[in-house]
Amino acid sequence: MKRIQYRKQTGVPDPVDVHVGGRVKLRRTLLGLSQEELADAVGVTFQQIQKYERGTNRMGASRLFDMATVLDVPVSYFYQDIPKEIRARKSNEVTPPSESFELANDPELSLYTKRETLELVRYYFQISDKQTRNELMDLIQALS
Repeated sequence: MKRIQYRKQTGVPDPVDVHVGGRVKLRRTLLGLSQEELADAVGVTFQQIQKYERGTNRMGASRLFDMATVLDVPVSYFYQDIPKEIRARKSNEVTPPSESFELANDPELSLYTKRETLELVRYYFQISDKQTRNELMDLIQALS
């Protein structure tokens, strides 16, 4: 069994923590929860939620479990869609932390984590009538 030799540079968040934090933010926003509401439900301060979402602070196993329970997702949700560059962190294939961090903050991916995008998706799926959703989709396509 190979040991992962990955040294974290001072001041650079671990790319896995950045990814997990991004998934927390995505789910929180899709549910329409504020950082304060999530913090109250999990039992931490909203500043701590900010740090988790940025990847500045790492979540322990029990906190991750609490987060999954409150956000009504399995723990595995936080690791879904993790970039292959991060998954490939093996002792002989280590991606330098700064490169992994840049990959996790890819500008193209940030479109899907913007508040406007998340709110649009959330409001769209709150429309119960499928025909209305289809007409809205047609309108958006026509306008674009």
